[in-house]
Amino acid sequence: MKILVAPGLTQGTSPDDYHHCIEGELVSAGPCGCGRGFAGAASHRATTTAMVVESAMNRDDVILAFRTSLTDGGWPGEWAEDVADENIEIATRLPAGAIIPKTRELLPPRGAKEIARRRLPE
Repeated sequence: MKILVAPGLTQGTSPDDYHHCIEGELVSAGPCGCGRGFAGAASHRATTTAMVVESAMNRDDVILAFRTSLTDGGWPGEWAEDVADENIEIATRLPAGAIIPKTRELLPPRGAKEIARRRLPE
C-alpha cells in the first residue's frame, strides 16, 4: 500500500522549504499554522514536503499510528481514521517516489515528470 512519509530528499529546492521531521515517518496533510507543513506522526514536527512510498503497513496499521500520534499530541484519537484515509488517498493517486510540497491548496509533485500540476480534491 502507498503512504505519505517525511522525505529527506529535495529539501531546499524551494527557498522556503523546511524539514524538522524524522525521515520516513508518517505525515499528516492536515492544517498547520502556516498552511505549508505536513505534520510528522512520530516527531510532532513539520516538513514542507512528503514522499509517496510503498509500505508493508495496512490501513489498520496507519490508523493505529495516527491514533497514537493524535492522542500523544493532545488531539482527539477519533480523528485517526480520517487522517489515515487522507494520507492513503493522496498517496494512492501518485507514483511511489513522488515528492509533493504542501501549499494551502495545491500539492504539485516534485520529481515526477509524468504527473501534471493539479489541485487535489478535499
